[in-house]
Amino acid sequence: QVQLVESGGGLVQAGGSLRLSCAASGRTFRLYAMGWFRQAPGKEREFIAAIRWSGGSTYYADSVKGRFTISRDNAKNTVYLQMNSLKPEDTAVYYCAVAYFGGPIASLTTYDYWGQGTQVTVSS
Repeated sequence: QVQLVESGGGLVQAGGSLRLSCAASGRTFRLYAMGWFRQAPGKEREFIAAIRWSGGSTYYADSVKGRFTISRDNAKNTVYLQMNSLKPEDTAVYYCAVAYFGGPIASLTTYDYWGQGTQVTVSS
């Protein structure tokens, strides 16, 4: 069992930045990956970014590539999502998730545990 706590969401103007954090506690060994997803009202949850826990390879959705950066602090069992050049269409609830076993890095079904989500609102 693992617990995930996201923080850092809020209201920001278009063009601004936010940094989300996701702290994992409990079973934090032998992680395969940690990822960020988001869900806007009336839309399906979508993949944003992920990082392999071993090796640190990163993956991004095309919609955020070049604007968002995922990173991790292994000692703190924390993953971050630095979001720059935010757009109104980035408005959503952002979720972090952990995966213990291999699988498609951008697939929701790869991930075993999810955080409660943090709201990000970008005003125009």
